[in-house]
Amino acid sequence: MKTSVKAPAKINLTLDVTGKRTDGYHDVKMIMTTVDLADRIHLSLQDRQDIEVRVNNGQLPTDENNLAFQSAALLKSKFHIQGGVVIDIDKYIPVSAGLAGGSTDAAAVLRGLNDLWQLGLTLEQLAEIGLQIGSDVPFCVYGGTALAEGRGEKLTFLPSPPTCWVVLAKPPAGVATKDIYKRLRLNDIEHPDTAGMIRAIENSDYREVCRLLQNVMETATFELNADVKKIKDRMIESGADGTVMSGSGPTVFSLCRNDKKALRLYNALKGFVDQVYLVRMLG
Repeated sequence: MKTSVKAPAKINLTLDVTGKRTDGYHDVKMIMTTVDLADRIHLSLQDRQDIEVRVNNGQLPTDENNLAFQSAALLKSKFHIQGGVVIDIDKYIPVSAGLAGGSTDAAAVLRGLNDLWQLGLTLEQLAEIGLQIGSDVPFCVYGGTALAEGRGEKLTFLPSPPTCWVVLAKPPAGVATKDIYKRLRLNDIEHPDTAGMIRAIENSDYREVCRLLQNVMETATFELNADVKKIKDRMIESGADGTVMSGSGPTVFSLCRNDKKALRLYNALKGFVDQVYLVRMLG
């Protein structure tokens, strides 16, 4: 038995860090939405007990360090599944990019194996299981648009943002999320207007969505990787409607309502950075 599952990337329209938790994590408040840049996960059941991961990208591990592997192993153990699975990942989302590439692969495996193994789990149950793998996995199980709080697992679903083009650009060097959190000065943070962004989405107010894009991690990431700020500056200079970094970076994205403007921005970045993508908002 086989199935294929689409695993879309996410971007952060807002990202706020509100405090440090006793469990070592940080409390966040962020609005995430999916975009049409996606990996494709192919699942094939096998009689052998093994979980085998195969990837078209040599940057990714294929053992228990891979989140897709962890998803399959967790379901297999939790529900005492006999037999194994081969997981083929066609990777299109850039690695370590702030776009939840690993988390969305993990979520896709949960959804796909729920069907293949006929577990009958709801999305809510899959999201609860996914939280054991990573904070972004619950959102990726559902997709769409949501306000995420706590570690990222407390989700309040929102309408889709106004339809637009999204131009994403990722510099070659990544940045470790833990290093960014170490540099965050929580007392000096200028917090995003999360409530305002929610109203803008609910009112389908594109200009206001663009105006309120904000990510408190940007300053710390800029300090660790100057290329991220250069990309953001280049996008703004090229006339993007709104620009901000996604997640902990290093990917920066711009919103464009007009397809010609989006294509001009895409072309302006192609000679500036290798990994550039022009996609649509999914939401």
